[in-house]
Amino acid sequence: MDKMIKKQNELLEEFKGYVKEIYLNPELGNAEYKTSKLLSNVLVKYGFNTKCPNLLKTDFLGIYESKKEGPKLAYLCEYDALPEVGHGCGHNLIGVTSILAAIMLKEVIDEIGGSIYVFGCPAEENFGGKVELAKLNAFKCCDVAMMLHPSSKYAVGSRTQALIPVRYTFHGKSAHGCHPEDGASALDGVISTYNGISMLRQFIKPGCFIHGVITNGGKAANVIPDLAVIDYYFRAPDIKYANYIKEKADNIAKGAALMYGLTFDEEIYECIYEDKKINYTLAKELKKIFKEMNIEAEDVNEIAAGSSDVGAVSYQIPTIEGNMKICDKNICGHSKEFAAATISDMGTLALKNGSLALAKLGYNLICNKELLAEVKDEFEKNN
Repeated sequence: MDKMIKKQNELLEEFKGYVKEIYLNPELGNAEYKTSKLLSNVLVKYGFNTKCPNLLKTDFLGIYESKKEGPKLAYLCEYDALPEVGHGCGHNLIGVTSILAAIMLKEVIDEIGGSIYVFGCPAEENFGGKVELAKLNAFKCCDVAMMLHPSSKYAVGSRTQALIPVRYTFHGKSAHGCHPEDGASALDGVISTYNGISMLRQFIKPGCFIHGVITNGGKAANVIPDLAVIDYYFRAPDIKYANYIKEKADNIAKGAALMYGLTFDEEIYECIYEDKKINYTLAKELKKIFKEMNIEAEDVNEIAAGSSDVGAVSYQIPTIEGNMKICDKNICGHSKEFAAATISDMGTLALKNGSLALAKLGYNLICNKELLAEVKDEFEKNN
């Protein structure tokens, strides 16, 4: 353990610089060419066998294998930014924290055994890099996956919602506004769909959310529109119920098309996110580690809010996504203020505390066979 802390002390200023460099040069999902190269080069510098890109355009994978048998532990990196607000979700800090933790664990892994896998996971915000990697079975070679997300608190994780993004495109017939009988309004189909799905809200379970926006309602007031489009997010505490909501919405769109003599297309216009499965054994161990560090961390938040592609990983292997504090509660996520917090003094402290907690968690999973067995047993029972 002392070797890990010594390594962290040696590297903290360097890695603080990486957090700021990525903050100053934000790249959107699937376009993180400079950032993925920067982070993969850091892994190469510190002795990891690294490939960039690996399976996707802007992902990477760094591996360090000891000469002793042991579990394969995955550290997950995120590094995509948001339009306009840059790193308003703190992904610049996530990626650097995971890599620092991996390098710290590498200091002792030749003694204790096992392997370290560092996954560079692009495009979390909208395009589901982890979902795409999960489809390619990228994570199944590992025993456990770990990461920490910036927040206004330290915590051992929270549930996330399943998310299905659906676009309904209605096709009608154009006509002059003074001769509507000659046309068929695609906009009417969208409006009726919107109203019908709004009515649906009262008949779905609490904790579910429906967000919709009309992205095309026609181009001129005196023209009956032959094309109209509405985009939806259907969210629920689990993917099964999210699909149930979608099926109800599909029938509403079908009914609207039938009423007005329209046709419509349905498409999944972004990535489907599964809900995140909580591994309480991992959460309990992370909380214990935080307590040893004199950090009071909140328990698992059982109220699902927001969605993340880490859910796809949690369906394949035991996964934990805890939280590290970078700001006070008056600063909202997905804001410029939250982005700035990643390079603040509190953000640097989160880098220090977060990387140490993740390194210790990896160390304990390797050294405590009973702990790892319990983690795996819980995962198997819940899957």
